Amino acid sequence: MPFLIVLGVVALLALIFGPQWWVKREMRRHGVEREDFPGTGGELAEHLLEQAGLTDVTVEVTDQGDHYDPIDRVIRLSPEIHGGRSVTAVAVAAHEVGHAIQHRDGDRLFLARIRMAQIAQRLEVGAAILFATAPLVLAFVRSPVILVVQVAVGLLLLGSRLAIHVVTLPMEFDASFGKALPVLEGGGYLHETDVPAARSVLRAAALTYVASALVTLLDLTRLIRILR
Repeated sequence: MPFLIVLGVVALLALIFGPQWWVKREMRRHGVEREDFPGTGGELAEHLLEQAGLTDVTVEVTDQGDHYDPIDRVIRLSPEIHGGRSVTAVAVAAHEVGHAIQHRDGDRLFLARIRMAQIAQRLEVGAAILFATAPLVLAFVRSPVILVVQVAVGLLLLGSRLAIHVVTLPMEFDASFGKALPVLEGGGYLHETDVPAARSVLRAAALTYVASALVTLLDLTRLIRILR
């Protein structure tokens, strides 16, 4: 019985952290600098934005992870992507430009995610207030039922992050394979022999949100166990 429990825990940890490990592995694997690449990831992003007519979108360096900010209309790239000359740098930069194109085209899922993210921020604030005031409610009202309801509502509010990740997944695959890969292949930005590596990186870029969703689920599970 203890062996089965240990096996179950190992399987659960592999399910949760396996995708994260794979994503980082693929990014590192194809992140080798290439002297034959004519430009960096940042330069490619700027070029692709100009090609797409998105002259109002800028590119800058960040330490907060690669992403497109639809509010400030800016693509933010990590230093190794912005200044890198590798398949990973090129593919990730093209992926983020794909999000900017989705925004330009009024993609339904992209716009839905923006609205959900704004709502989720408010819901998470509400959840924090519910958890912070739970001891006071129990002290003054002295009703375990009300406390349980309050905590349950707080957990549901935190679960909004998980819903965002679910909506995000098809949008991420479109940015990778509906936008970035056709541009990289059709525009001749990569040699034919580099396309499989770019496809692998783009798949990893899309699945980043699966890994985030699983970690969010783990966080909620931990919180439930603590509250029990």
